[in-house]
Amino acid sequence: MFKNKKTALLLAALVIIIAAAVGAWLFLGSKGDGEPNSTQGGSQVSGDGETKSLSQQFFIYDTVVNIKIFGDTVSQKNMDDIQQMLERMDIEFSRTKEGGEIYDVNLAAGKQAVAVSDETLDAVKQSVKYAQEMDGLFDPTIGPLVDLWNIGSGGDHVPPQAEIDKAKSLTNYKDIIIDEKAKTVKLAKEGMVLDLGGIGKGYAADRIADYLKAQGLDSAMINLGGSSIIGLGTKPGGSQWNIGLQDPDKSRGTQLGTIKISDEVIDASGVYERFFMQDGVRYHHILDPRTGYPGQLGLKSLTIMSPNATDADALSTGVFLMGAQDGLKYLQSLPEKVEGFFITEDNKIYATPGIRERLVLTDPTYSFGN
Repeated sequence: MFKNKKTALLLAALVIIIAAAVGAWLFLGSKGDGEPNSTQGGSQVSGDGETKSLSQQFFIYDTVVNIKIFGDTVSQKNMDDIQQMLERMDIEFSRTKEGGEIYDVNLAAGKQAVAVSDETLDAVKQSVKYAQEMDGLFDPTIGPLVDLWNIGSGGDHVPPQAEIDKAKSLTNYKDIIIDEKAKTVKLAKEGMVLDLGGIGKGYAADRIADYLKAQGLDSAMINLGGSSIIGLGTKPGGSQWNIGLQDPDKSRGTQLGTIKISDEVIDASGVYERFFMQDGVRYHHILDPRTGYPGQLGLKSLTIMSPNATDADALSTGVFLMGAQDGLKYLQSLPEKVEGFFITEDNKIYATPGIRERLVLTDPTYSFGN
């Protein structure tokens, strides 16, 4: 996908407001926030103007998933198929759920190759591709560092340097051995941990979009926990989806601006949801594989907009660690049309040219810096 160029979650804090013909829906990125669109495990059918729609909420991938599909042929079977798809990938890609394929790959690290499904093989191959293209700033073997810091899951202090060095020595995407003919994956060193969290939700969102298109359904809002959001096609009537972006400094539901999308993905990474403070320093969950520490780049967040959710998911991590200046250069060098904007700690927004034309700021605290 990208040129090889050297160079999780404001999305939990990314609030999506979709202006529909009959009002606005609020999509929140984690369980228990606000009022859901529909009851868990059930669905709601409504008519938006002339168009039938079906909405449902699931709790999968340890987050809330909201799906709303428009189309005269939409049915509950579509939602059931999507739920089965998500549940399958949730198990296949999990590194903590026994019986999952990635769990088995990690269990066999340094010992033997593990046979995996075509889907898991594809996800691993894509992860390695992103790692190559971003020179390891995105690294799917970052699991040992994630486990050591444990930020967002109880970690509240900087680990000893010796432990960081050990975990860092087990973090190297080049030690993933893929045999496409045999359909196996092996980790070269014992103690390595393959973690597809960097693309998992994006990959799942893309598969949902592919499924809907194959069913002749080309208008939908797909929101996986706020961390991967696809505005499939346009709203009924042809207007774009209107997305409200969460202000990272304020309570959820407070916007810094809005942007319109159609047939596009929006994905973000930020430092204000999962972190701890030590000696006046904020240690967040976006870990730099080069140093073993959270990236300290003077940034609050990075938002990526792309035609593909898997790409956006990976970019929102790897490009964040490039910093604003190099990150914008990298995004503009890509052959695909990818847009993005960084928010710095001094509330400046540094954006690709296409974003400046589309992002409408509603909070005077923020202004463009470039």
